[in-house]
Amino acid sequence: MSIEKPSLPSGTRDFGAATMIRRNFIFDTIKATFKRFGFTPLETPAMEKLSVLTGKYGDEGDQLIFKVLNSGDFLKDVQADDLAKGYRPLTRKVSEKALRYDLTVPFARYVVMNRNDISFPFKRYQIQPVWRADRPQKGRYREFYQCDADVVGTDSLICEAEIVLMMHEVLHNLGIKSFQIKINNRKILAGLAEAIGAAGREAELCVAIDKLDKIGQQAVEKELLERGFSAEAIEKLAPIFSVQGDNTALLTQIKTFLESSEQGQKGLEELNAVFDYLAQFGYDASAHVAFDVTLARGLSYYTGAIFEVKALGVSIGSISGGGRYDNLTGMFGLPNVSGVGFSFGVDRIYDVMEELQLFPASQTTTTQVLISNFDAQAEKYALPLLAKIRAAGICAELFPESSKLKKQMTYANNKQIPFVLLIGSNEMETGLLTLKNMTSGEQQNLAIDQVIEQLKA
Repeated sequence: MSIEKPSLPSGTRDFGAATMIRRNFIFDTIKATFKRFGFTPLETPAMEKLSVLTGKYGDEGDQLIFKVLNSGDFLKDVQADDLAKGYRPLTRKVSEKALRYDLTVPFARYVVMNRNDISFPFKRYQIQPVWRADRPQKGRYREFYQCDADVVGTDSLICEAEIVLMMHEVLHNLGIKSFQIKINNRKILAGLAEAIGAAGREAELCVAIDKLDKIGQQAVEKELLERGFSAEAIEKLAPIFSVQGDNTALLTQIKTFLESSEQGQKGLEELNAVFDYLAQFGYDASAHVAFDVTLARGLSYYTGAIFEVKALGVSIGSISGGGRYDNLTGMFGLPNVSGVGFSFGVDRIYDVMEELQLFPASQTTTTQVLISNFDAQAEKYALPLLAKIRAAGICAELFPESSKLKKQMTYANNKQIPFVLLIGSNEMETGLLTLKNMTSGEQQNLAIDQVIEQLKA
């Protein structure tokens, strides 16, 4: 029997203890902010019905959904002529389930199924993995965590302003000080389509101009041409790629461009209202928030404000994004329930913090003190002390077997445990324990209550 070399699927990763401690620091920081703004936790299954997910993310998004083969003989309903019809009809016969692509669509499904038990407006946060059949690259994975916060059942633009505040607070608390929150409105994008004589084609327009940062203006215009936009329409669109100035100046320029579009003007009104609310919160939007008329966000269910956050000075893409969706629940039979939300990409935030060396030194270990174990007598003496230290809320462990001091010190150093409590015959006789600071090398002889006081300090 040959032994297979262990490996991981491309685009997935293991997370060791040191990495998980840092990831949990990110999770805890995000969760604390969500809770402060009144959001409550929710979890949904890793798998959803394929019919729940498809048609919600646009054609490109649908192609990135990981399908799950039906159990047992998944080919039982497949006929020979099905193979000639292409993969889409065939997929429906061999797969009824899929791994969730994001957390927003499952959230909408949950809201519809539980609408009689929910108090609206309903504010929830959700921190779970999602899967996308994307091409793996730096900052882009096939399995990754999202941290979502959504509120449904209200169309108040205060919610959009609070999203900006939450984004800012999380990044500030993580130590990411240089970032930009881009904001736009899908109604403005619909207005652009109207203004260039392509009313109703905003979805195609969005898919193309959403790639502006990645492929540049010339490539975007080429893609629009390939999508059937006329040369005249593309020429009319050109001025939006060169608008400049602060948020007020940009909004003024775009207002002139959209003067013939009622929908575009409505989008501008909503965006101005968000900036007004931010000002009322006492938040200086000019420092981190930028109106970007070319920001589109590829997801087809957005209908109002859209957001995207990028950390500056790093090679990672967007680390957060979101927007308003006026009728996502309508796809599941509950129309006219407006919602707005956003998501943090934890894996990308981790990469940003690692690149900028922002993780606190304390975020490398969970154990604060290791108790030595030299023999059976010392072990028996140490166990009630270990219980007392833990009862005081201090993370502590006993070396699990009798060993030489060097081995135990190496263990403490490898785990970056800051203190070691040495218990030998003299310590047991006097009741004064030796507390060693592993950073400075300083040793103190202390009673157990003093040890606990010192560790808490």
